[in-house]
Amino acid sequence: MVIYNVTLSIDTSVSSDWLAWMRQTHIVEIMKTGCFMECRLSKVHGEEEGGHTYSVMYLAKGQHDLDRYNSSYAQAMQKSHADLFAGKFSAFRTTLEVIEQFQNV
Repeated sequence: MVIYNVTLSIDTSVSSDWLAWMRQTHIVEIMKTGCFMECRLSKVHGEEEGGHTYSVMYLAKGQHDLDRYNSSYAQAMQKSHADLFAGKFSAFRTTLEVIEQFQNV
């Protein structure tokens, strides 16, 4: 499994609109690509003043699914986000390879 994580700080002036758009449109569109099995939207605590920070984690079965997303969909998805919230956010992306998973039984 591979986690594609986007950590994003959004200006407070648009944070409510951003969160609604993420929930109702953006994440839905990304999940429709079929590249990811699930998505987790989390608020990061301990954020800097002047904004809200979120982590959006998309879980893919393997690197091939993430590669397919990056080659076929990522550019358009990132552009739609940038067009709507230009100058109101900063983001960075990381990829995590799950090496082991632990669960309570």
